[in-house]
Amino acid sequence: MKKISNYSLAAALALLCFSCNNSSQPDSAQAAKDSNVTKMDSTGTGDSAAARSIPATVSKADQNFAVNAADAGMTEIQAGQLAEQKGMEKDVKDYGKMMVKDHTEAADKLKTIAGGKNITLPSAVSPDMQKHLDDLQAKSGKDFDKAYLNMMVDDHKKVISAFEDESKNGSDADLRAFADSTLHTLHHHLDAAEKCTKMMSKM
Repeated sequence: MKKISNYSLAAALALLCFSCNNSSQPDSAQAAKDSNVTKMDSTGTGDSAAARSIPATVSKADQNFAVNAADAGMTEIQAGQLAEQKGMEKDVKDYGKMMVKDHTEAADKLKTIAGGKNITLPSAVSPDMQKHLDDLQAKSGKDFDKAYLNMMVDDHKKVISAFEDESKNGSDADLRAFADSTLHTLHHHLDAAEKCTKMMSKM
């Protein structure tokens, strides 16, 4: 038992060190998914077990949707902040500002729903998303504007597909409603990014 405790302490210290090192981030999204699986598989009894469990209405697909949506939302917010700071064209800066505002509002709604259902959400972007942000950070001027808008078009197409699937097939009514109500905003984001991309190609 002492050996297990030592391993747990070592793991906790390792995660703490990782969180202080920007070059090597732990996969918060995967950790959240693992945590949700543990809660879902919990077979304990009593009040404490009930508090740790996820409602039966929430399927594994619902959990993964929530985690992936949170991951994508945090990425859009951070990329939007970069656009506000580094964007060369005013339209790009304005688009970034809209991303920060809209995705922060969506993230707050998702956090409220997830909190009520004991779903763990990631606290930081996943390594894959962080790589995209790092690549974006390294660009400047027109190269940044072009890369940012291309990222927004690609990301929103993927996110829209995931939200449409959840709105039609999700098991949990609250997550399904969240996906459905957010789709209009996501489509608006995609349309705006595509218009900006076309406009810049003519410049």
